[in-house]
Amino acid sequence: MGHREDLLEGAKKCLLEKGFVGTTARDIVKVSGANLASIGYHYGSKDALMTEAFVAVVQEWGDRFTGEVEGEGGSLERFRSVWDGVHAGREESGPIWSASMEIALAGGRMPQLRAMLAASQGEGRRGLISMFTGVPEEDLTEEDLRTTGAFYQALLNGFMLQWLFDPASAATPAELTEGMRRAAAAMAKTASVEGSAP
Repeated sequence: MGHREDLLEGAKKCLLEKGFVGTTARDIVKVSGANLASIGYHYGSKDALMTEAFVAVVQEWGDRFTGEVEGEGGSLERFRSVWDGVHAGREESGPIWSASMEIALAGGRMPQLRAMLAASQGEGRRGLISMFTGVPEEDLTEEDLRTTGAFYQALLNGFMLQWLFDPASAATPAELTEGMRRAAAAMAKTASVEGSAP
């Protein structure tokens, strides 16, 4: 590996061990074996490197169970299967989720980092839609990302927050799936009543 790859691997390790705020450029250099100047040369800044590390870690996290998803796209079985995968990796994913919350709660203290991650949200939403529905990422539209993608992202963020706050009371995949079934049934019933009204 070259310095660029070494830095990225070092940043990923520091991110998971120390979080965004707790990681310094010197920490990354120490873990990667590179030098301070190489961060600026290859990534422009520590924040840019940490953002790329975060995106890479999330991508790797998703790739671990994407291939194991079962059920027809859009089905409750598929919905449950995705959450089974998320739930099974919750211990390992804790540092990733903590880093996400750290950024979200940082307010204006990390504006550049927040802007970079906000710009990558579309990619995350694209992957989530594909995972839940089976639709290839390249076939998704901007409207898909802003609607269906935002919906799945909100569910994932809510699940993460529940688990980080109190694992014992966080929803299980079965409970989340039953909640989705009930919500969909209630909406379908309401739509049916409204459609049959004179």
